[in-house]
Amino acid sequence: MKFTKMQGLGNDYLYIYGEVPKSVSELAVKYSDRHFGVGSDGLIFISPSKVADFKMRIFNADGSEAKMCGNGIRCVGKFVYDKGYTDKTELTVETLSGIKTLKLNVVFGKVKSVSVDMGKTVVENDITLRATDKEFIAVPVSVGNPHIVVFVNDVENFPVDIYGKILEKHPQFPDGVNVEFAEVKDGYIRMRVWERGSGITLACGTGACATVSAAVKKGLVKENEFITVKLDGGDLQIKYTDNSVTMMGGAEFVCEGETYD
Repeated sequence: MKFTKMQGLGNDYLYIYGEVPKSVSELAVKYSDRHFGVGSDGLIFISPSKVADFKMRIFNADGSEAKMCGNGIRCVGKFVYDKGYTDKTELTVETLSGIKTLKLNVVFGKVKSVSVDMGKTVVENDITLRATDKEFIAVPVSVGNPHIVVFVNDVENFPVDIYGKILEKHPQFPDGVNVEFAEVKDGYIRMRVWERGSGITLACGTGACATVSAAVKKGLVKENEFITVKLDGGDLQIKYTDNSVTMMGGAEFVCEGETYD
């Protein structure tokens, strides 16, 4: 199986152009392992679509399938353009959370950054969740996949590894949930993430969209302005307007290879 390893702000996946094999869950677990496999946050398959320019399917490191990945879809845009599968600089990608529109910023024939219309987000009322010794006020947000955003005072020193793992599998969310811990700073948001099925990752594009959506609804940042979200892997620019979100950020090739069983 030929693959291209790519990363968006350190959120890395193995990208394969072709149809999804029946054994995909086992392959995702095997090749995502950073000691015995290639090492990644999961696998992303790219194929032609009947309703868009391309289709993407995402499989987490634990073998489960994700509906959407913001960092992953930016890399899809770079993959299909830089490898010559399209010459469009504006294209559509079919995902399990709907069709997304990408605008590619091309510099000297290569995609430098990608802007994605992530569509509508749904921000629900605050809920209170208990995780062993603590109670959290969380904001449920749907970005096509489920998130909860928890605003904290010192996110840099917050034990994401402990409480992210607990909240991901809270009884309130029988199918699991992505968990963002965020702190609104002067002019930007600092965010750390525990992703459903993958654990702590360096970045989460849909998580950044969820966090800005929640922050706007709570009056912590302004609507219709690009807000910088600083993640462990780098920065994203997120704009929330009338329940819709636009995300801008980079995408990079890492390496290419071929797996053998």
